[in-house]
Amino acid sequence: MVEFWRRVYPFWQQRIGVKTLMTVEIELKFIATPATIAELPAQLARFTTEHTAPSKLTNIYFETAENYLRSHDIGLRIRGFDDQYEMTLKTGGKVVGGLHQRPEYNVELKKPVLKLSAFPKDIWPEGCKVAALQKALAPLFRTDFTREKWVITYGESEIELGLDLGEVVAGELSEPLSEIELELKKGNTADLLALAAEIAEQGGLRQGGFSKAARGYHLAKGNPVREIKPLPVFQAKPKATVEQAMAGMFELALDHWQYHEELWARGDKLARPAVLQAVETVRQILVLFGGLVPRKASAELRTLLTDLVPVLEQKSADAQEVCFSAAYLKCKLVLTSWLTTSGWTPFIDDKSAKKLEGSFKRFSDIMLGRTAADLKEAFAQPLTEEGYRDQLARLKRQIITFHLLSGAYPERDVAAYLAGWTELQQAIIQKQLALEDSARSQALMMDAFWLNGQPR
Repeated sequence: MVEFWRRVYPFWQQRIGVKTLMTVEIELKFIATPATIAELPAQLARFTTEHTAPSKLTNIYFETAENYLRSHDIGLRIRGFDDQYEMTLKTGGKVVGGLHQRPEYNVELKKPVLKLSAFPKDIWPEGCKVAALQKALAPLFRTDFTREKWVITYGESEIELGLDLGEVVAGELSEPLSEIELELKKGNTADLLALAAEIAEQGGLRQGGFSKAARGYHLAKGNPVREIKPLPVFQAKPKATVEQAMAGMFELALDHWQYHEELWARGDKLARPAVLQAVETVRQILVLFGGLVPRKASAELRTLLTDLVPVLEQKSADAQEVCFSAAYLKCKLVLTSWLTTSGWTPFIDDKSAKKLEGSFKRFSDIMLGRTAADLKEAFAQPLTEEGYRDQLARLKRQIITFHLLSGAYPERDVAAYLAGWTELQQAIIQKQLALEDSARSQALMMDAFWLNGQPR
C-alpha cells in the first residue's frame, strides 16, 4: 500500500554555514481556464484565508549535457524573487491521481549561483561526485510567472492555494502557465482532497499531468511529439499482498489516465481511446476484486465511472469540454481520495481482510485460470458477425485483466498469449469475419503460461 504522509515534517540542518530546509510536499496541481481564474477570488471568499499579493518569480533549471539529474529523477533550480534567491532540489517521489508527494530541499542564497555543497550529502545518488557535477551543470530552461497565494483554514488543516500565471521558456520555444496548486502546509491529506473537491465543483479545472519542470525539459528537447503508450503489464512487488497489488493496479491505471489525458487536452485526438482504456481498467480492477471489496464500498466511484464511459466513447468528444468539466474531475478526485485513504477498509469483514492479506501471486494464478476459462467459454464455437460484436466488450475487459495479473511471468510468454486475443479483438473491431474465425482458433490454442494453468 502506498503510504501518504499525513503531515509535513520540516527540519533545519546546517551545511557549510548555509540554512537548509527539507520538507515533504503534498500537493495537487490543476490547469485552470481564464474564466475560473477570474472567479477564483470570489470563490475563495467563503473560506477563512490569508492573502498574499502577486509576486514575480523566475526559476532557472539546471542540467548536464548527459541529463544526469533527469536520469535520477532529480530537479534542480534557482528561484529569484524580490532580490532574494533560493536553490531547490527535488528528488523522486510518489504521484497518485495527481496527488504529488516529493522530498524537497531548499537553500537560501545571497546570489543566483549554484552551491551544491550546501545540500545534505546523503541525498545524492551513490557514486555522485558533487564538485564535478556542479561544474557540468548549465541552465537548461526557465519559468517566469506571477504567484498569488491564499492560505486557507479548512477542517483541521492549513492549505496553501497558489495561482501561477506565466510561461515556460527553453531557447526559442515556450508554452503558457495557468495553474492552481493546493499544498498541504499543516494537517491531513483528507482535508486537502476535500477542499479540492469543493473548488472543483464549479468546473474549469483539470489535473495537470506534467509539472513545470517536465514541460521545460520537453521543450528543451525541441518539443517532440509525445507517444501514445500501450497499457503496461502490472508488475507487483515480490511477495506483495492482494491489497498491495490492488492499490498498485489503481496507481498504474491512474498514471495511464493522467498521461493520456494530458496528450488529449493538448490536441492529440489519438489519445482519447487510451483515456477510455484507463477508465475501463479502473472499472475492471473493481470487478477483479469484487469478491473481496463489497460494491457498496465503491458505489459513488462506480457510478461516476459508468457515467464517464459513454462520454469518452464518442469519437467527436471535445477534450477541452470533457477534461475541464466538473463531473470528469470529480470522478478522478473521488478515485484519488478512495485510494489514498483506503476507502474500502470500513466495508471489509474479517474473512475478506484475511484474503486481502494473502499472497497476490496465488490470487493472480487463480484469477488467470478463471479469466481464460471465461474467454474459452465465450469463444468455444465459431460465431456470427453479430455474435462476435456481442462478445467484444467481454474480450476487452479480459484482455485488461491479463495485463493486470500476468506480471510475475516471462514477458515473452505473456506477450505471445495476449497477442492471440488482441488479434481477435482487432478482427472484431474491423468486422473481418474470416479473420475473426482464424484468430479465435489461434487464441484458443495458446498454452497457459501461469502456474497450474491447463495446456490445450
